[in-house]
Amino acid sequence: MHIKTGDKVQVIKGKDKGKVGKVLVAFPKENRVIVEGVNVQVKHQKPRSATQPGGIVESEGAINASNVLLYDEKLGRGVRTRTEVTKDGKKVRVSTKSGEKLDK
Repeated sequence: MHIKTGDKVQVIKGKDKGKVGKVLVAFPKENRVIVEGVNVQVKHQKPRSATQPGGIVESEGAINASNVLLYDEKLGRGVRTRTEVTKDGKKVRVSTKSGEKLDK
């Protein structure tokens, strides 16, 4: 999967198209990610005990990783990436447009 937890991504499809957010959780086996402020779902919850109040709870839902692109700060938009192997033997993600390494 081309997205990792902590990455800044831009949504390219769906109701939240164009939004930019940080990846909170990545699920590589399901190819899904949870992005901050994207795909917000509302749930009406009853109070479970005296200490836990009820009310309307908003939380982010998972979206498919193919619907997001890694955000490039230099270009100010989402970009496609490719992987390159460095001389150290590490894999790094590289922007196909600018050629800049996106992994620190």
